Amino acid sequence: MDTIEQIHKTADDLLPLYTQAQDDLPDRPLWEHPEINSVIEALRILSDILFPGKYIPEPIDFRDFFVQQLENAAEILRPEIEKSLPFLWMSAADLHENRTPIDHIDHASTEIVHQLLTTLPKIRTMLVEDVSAAYNGDPAALSYAEVKLAYPGLVAITSHRIAHELYKLNVPLIPRMMNEWTHSQTGIDIHPGATIGHGFFIDHGTGVVIGETCHIGNNVKLYQGVTLGAKSFPLDEHGRPIKHIQRHPTVEDNVIVYANSTILGGKTVIGKGTIVAGNVFLMQSTPAGSRVTRVEDGVMVRTRETHDSGAGI
Repeated sequence: MDTIEQIHKTADDLLPLYTQAQDDLPDRPLWEHPEINSVIEALRILSDILFPGKYIPEPIDFRDFFVQQLENAAEILRPEIEKSLPFLWMSAADLHENRTPIDHIDHASTEIVHQLLTTLPKIRTMLVEDVSAAYNGDPAALSYAEVKLAYPGLVAITSHRIAHELYKLNVPLIPRMMNEWTHSQTGIDIHPGATIGHGFFIDHGTGVVIGETCHIGNNVKLYQGVTLGAKSFPLDEHGRPIKHIQRHPTVEDNVIVYANSTILGGKTVIGKGTIVAGNVFLMQSTPAGSRVTRVEDGVMVRTRETHDSGAGI
């Protein structure tokens, strides 16, 4: 058999492996999914709108800039959302939920874009507080401009705040595409489902992981290598992980988690004002104002009321 014959044989062997039932996505080809480059271009444009001074060095008419960029973002994002929406129904079918296909998918995608655009002023307000948190929380930050131009944590939280709004609008695929692209650029992995309050700061950032059902309060600071993860994965009657249940920790206001610490579990609540030292592995809740450090056989939780409120676990 020569090379050409082998190529044709391999193509024939591959073809049946890519044949899938069309019933999952009625009237739409299975391969018609959001295009990654378009999604990332829309993300970049929206980021430009939120931080125009980062990308536009010369003076501009900001209103004209906003109108033009908003039009560009809407034009790029709407067809990608339209392509993504059938996967919402397919996912429901996979989960054995009773959800019917979306009618008038073009109108639905247009409405989603409109709703996303209305959230941009709120996102901008939160990001201003995030920049302030980074400047005030890092003595190495000598200006707000340095935070905006150089800090990967701000890139990650900007992307997350955009993707989170799409996640709340039940847009499938695209929020994950945005955040996983940002993960590849920054080393920071924030699931778009995570809820994050005002004044959030990730210092250094590499290796930070924040799970889908995390709830993070206001003025929280994380260092590199922190994981806010799940402790276990309850399974349904089909042996698959149950979706949309609380699996990840709640971190209340004014918490600091130092480098390479891991906090797991949907029932784990890190109380307001707690400080978690570096290299801690924690699967228990802490009272407000705690100090959590490593000990030889686990961790120790100290509170303001008592010198020693917890033993090793």
